[in-house]
Parts: sequence; C-alpha cells; structure tokens
Amino acid sequence: MSSLLTLLTTVLFLLPATSSVAQEMQKITDLAGRQLKVPATIERVICSGPGCLRLLSYLQLTQMVVGVDEMEVREDSFDPRPYALAYPALSTLPVFGGLRGQDQPELILGLTPLPQIIFKAAASMGHDPIALQHKTGIPVIVLDDGDLDSHREQLYRSLRLMAQITGRQERGESVIEYIDHILKDLNTRTASIVPDQQHRAFVGGIAFKGSRGLLSTDPNYLPFALVNAQNIAASPSNRRLSQADMDREHLLIRNPDFLFFDLASSQQNQKNGFQQLRNNHLYHTLDAVETGQVYGLLPHNWYGKNYGSILSNAYFVGKTLYPEQFKDIDPRSKADEIFNFLLGTPLFNQLNQQGRDLALTTIPLD
Repeated sequence: MSSLLTLLTTVLFLLPATSSVAQEMQKITDLAGRQLKVPATIERVICSGPGCLRLLSYLQLTQMVVGVDEMEVREDSFDPRPYALAYPALSTLPVFGGLRGQDQPELILGLTPLPQIIFKAAASMGHDPIALQHKTGIPVIVLDDGDLDSHREQLYRSLRLMAQITGRQERGESVIEYIDHILKDLNTRTASIVPDQQHRAFVGGIAFKGSRGLLSTDPNYLPFALVNAQNIAASPSNRRLSQADMDREHLLIRNPDFLFFDLASSQQNQKNGFQQLRNNHLYHTLDAVETGQVYGLLPHNWYGKNYGSILSNAYFVGKTLYPEQFKDIDPRSKADEIFNFLLGTPLFNQLNQQGRDLALTTIPLD
C-alpha cells in the first residue's frame, strides 16, 4: 500500500511540471496566414514538400529532423541536391510519406520520437495542411520556398519563420544577408552593361519534375537576369513561367551567341541533351555551337530550387559573358564558398562528378 501511495504522490508531484511545460507556447503566423500556437522550444521536426528540407538545412538544423519523405531515401546514382550531399544521414531516417507532400498521417504518428511540428512547403501539393494537422494533432506550418526574383520575400519570410520557431534567428538573418550580398555584387558588376552590349544566351536541359531534353528552358532564367544577359527564350507570353519547351525552329532562328546546358539533362538516355546537340546536325548551325560557346551548369532545379547552385551558375555565366567584370572570380572556388556558407561544406567537386565533370566549363561536342 505504501508503494502505491508513493507512486501516486510521485505522479501528482510531476503533473504541475508537465502542465507548465505544455503551456510554454509561442504564437506564429504561417505563410498561409494561419495563426498557430507551437511549443516555445522545438527539438524535433519533419519537413514536407519540395524545397522544405533545403531551407532547414540552410539554418543548419538537420539534427532536428526525425523523419523524411520518400525523396530523401531514394538510391539514385544522380542526385544534384547540394543539401542531400551535405547531410547524407538524412537518407537513413524513417519515411513518413511520398513525394511532393503526399504525407501519411499514420506514418507520421508512428515516428519515434514524434515531431513537435511539421513544416510544409508547396502546400497545394499532396495532403492538405489543415487536414494533416487535424489527423495528427501536430501543428502544420505552411511555408513557401519562393525564389530569388519576384517571390524573394516569400523565401525570406519562410526562412525567418523557421528560424523564429527553432530559435535560430541569428542564423536566419545571416543567410538572408549573405544572399542579398551576392545579389548586390552580381548586379553591381553588370549594371553598367547597356542592352545593345548584352550577350544573347539560351539555357537548355532545365529539369521539371525530373530530367528533360535540350529544348526544356526557363524563359526567366535567373542567372541570366542577375548578370544582364539577354535570354532568347523570354517573351511577354511566358514571363511568369519557370519552365517551357522551346520550339527547335525558334532556337535556330533566334540563334544564341552562348548556349548553356543544365546538367540535369545529362542523365537522360534517348532525350539526353548532349546527344541531341551532337547528333542533330541542325544544331550545328547555331553560332554558339560553331564557335564552341557551349557550357555546362549545375542543376537549377531538383526537388525544388537549388539556390546555392543558382548563385554559383550566375557567377559562371557572368564570367563567361563578361570576363572583365568578373576577372577576380574563379567560378568553381566561388561555388565552394557559397555551398560552404549555406551548408557548411564545399560541394562543387561532388556535384561536378555527378555532372560528368562538365559543370562550370566548356562542353566538347566532338
């Protein structure tokens, strides 16, 4: 009897402490405008949807992750996501759902330990955030991984919100300041280049939900915009698109001075952009091909935007088109600097190996 009394006394003694901890909450507003209460101290999270885990890795908080979606455990020979290379332990964690936000509440509730919150990017994909929160009882924080152009504010708001919730505000501000510094540097170097001095360029092989061929492009390719290059694929009709397939005839007619090739396409077989350039003699009439101005770039997209690769590509494009403005820049060293800041390790050599050693260099077509 005394043992039972001792046990009950112990439980009653612990209850106030448990209740006190449970009441330590913080109020936040997510990117969907939803007001939520989340624990004041966060130690365990999961990230759902393309780009979400990438943002958390920029805050260098992957040690908080207790589960991942299917993308993170795939055993692919080609995976150009810098954050996955920087943090390979993510691929050993238990899976809580499928690609692109196809979360499974029962798998989430089976995680040990349970996450305290769920960060969710690309919320229109997969499981509805409100329904997911209702089914799991875990706060679901909607984010938006944005871009570095017209949706940069969404990206920064997401980073700041993640940082606030996890107590990493200083790191969050450092990431934003670093990105702003690079964008300002790129603009300063090329702002004086007037339109009639801007080189005409085309980028092919842009990935979109997987690898694509040579004619897959981005009409608003950011590395071109950041260094004042003319994108021959741009037009008023596609100014809001991040991917489009260009007609072969239009490419031949517009005839770029420089042709850049996203190395995500190098992994395809029959649609391999290399093979298309080499084997289709029509492409040999392009000025860029005739003069050897064909270059490889780090993959722009792969399960969301590879921001470190995008910034690295911008320096290489700038160096290639306007060498005088970038004479102090070694693009490969600059890429390592960018990856080292964002992810804590230089990654260019690993990414280059996946791209057949053709990243940020001339592509031989013979």
